[in-house]
Amino acid sequence: MEIQGKVVRLGSLTEGTSARGAWRKQELIIETIEQYPKQVCLVCWGDRVVEAQNFTPGQTIKAQISIESREFNGKWYTDVKPFRFDLENAPQQNQQFQQPMMQQPTMPQQQFASFEQNNIPVTDYFETDNGDDLPF
Repeated sequence: MEIQGKVVRLGSLTEGTSARGAWRKQELIIETIEQYPKQVCLVCWGDRVVEAQNFTPGQTIKAQISIESREFNGKWYTDVKPFRFDLENAPQQNQQFQQPMMQQPTMPQQQFASFEQNNIPVTDYFETDNGDDLPF
């Protein structure tokens, strides 16, 4: 699976020793480049820690990731683990979400004239305040 985003910040670095030896874990927070951006915490282990520490906020990266969940004491925990990073030269906007600005439809002046001729008070309803915020 692949995720692309802009580096927001470098999270905490955790180090420790287990039965298998020393380990290091670094969090890297990115913001996806979508219509509705989301922040995602990538959990980097081992050699990926050094790579994550080289990124600076604002850089756009692409990461090959694996998503893994595990259960502990009846609760589930999910990690997004990158196994490969690529540095993007320039942020690429997803073209499918960019829509051209549409011109507002205009109402012909003839329609306004017909309201005035029939003595329909168009704005009186909206200008009066009866103390009620409800639209109905």
